[in-house]
Amino acid sequence: MSSLKPYLQLTRPANLVTAVADILAGMAIAQFTFSSFSPVYLVLSTLGLYGGGVVMNDVFDAKLDSIERPERPIPSGKVPLKSAVLLGISLLFFGIFMAAMYSVTSGMIAIVVAMLTILYNRIAKHHVFFGPLTMGLCRGGNLILGMSVLPESIQKWGFIALLPIAYIGAITLISQDEVHGGKKRTLYIAAALYLMVLTAQLTVAQQQGNILFALPFVLLHASLIGRPLWNAIQNPVGPMIGKAVKSGVISLIVMNASWCVAFGLWPLALAVLALLPLSILLAKVFAVT
Repeated sequence: MSSLKPYLQLTRPANLVTAVADILAGMAIAQFTFSSFSPVYLVLSTLGLYGGGVVMNDVFDAKLDSIERPERPIPSGKVPLKSAVLLGISLLFFGIFMAAMYSVTSGMIAIVVAMLTILYNRIAKHHVFFGPLTMGLCRGGNLILGMSVLPESIQKWGFIALLPIAYIGAITLISQDEVHGGKKRTLYIAAALYLMVLTAQLTVAQQQGNILFALPFVLLHASLIGRPLWNAIQNPVGPMIGKAVKSGVISLIVMNASWCVAFGLWPLALAVLALLPLSILLAKVFAVT
């Protein structure tokens, strides 16, 4: 297990749980009835795509991490660089293959998500605007991958994928300063993006007639992301910003649960919310950021 842990650390297990929540939320938005076992292909797909994406993140950051985060698996020598490359590429291809097993549409979406992850890790992440945008597109694409369980739903509800783009854009914007500290202006921009997402969820829930059920979920989400962000605004040093990033990532589960209940699938919302303790537990063992 000790030799396996560095490889697991590369895949960010706590974050992988949030990717599964994306798929379930997308299925809820599509109003899928969960009458068959086949959507498990999409769950396996997102595990491969997300896992491969974060592994490749560490691959491309290996030189920088040797200076700023020498304890990470690759710079510490616990995982050889070539092994990490092979793991990352294999996971991405696994994610594409699993999606294609469900449908051609799902497979095409998975290819786009995989390409976006490479674009982010190789080029976009170093840009203050295109970095958050590209990472947000990855997460929005993941939600659409869940919606592809019923492809006709994408035309009607695909615009909702813009909100995870804004949300992840906020987290990525914050994370750019988690090593050296940052500016309050960046944190205020992130807060505005968070507020936009929360407001949009309540608006959709109202339109669907589920506002009373959705309100507790949205308020819980606001609390989980708001407190660490406020602390970071008060003291924008690296460790405080890191906590804001961590809470933003893990709280994606609550955001996805909110989407489930906004569309009337409250049993699924509770099932998604039950993933939160698992993600928190994994976050204590494996790095999130």
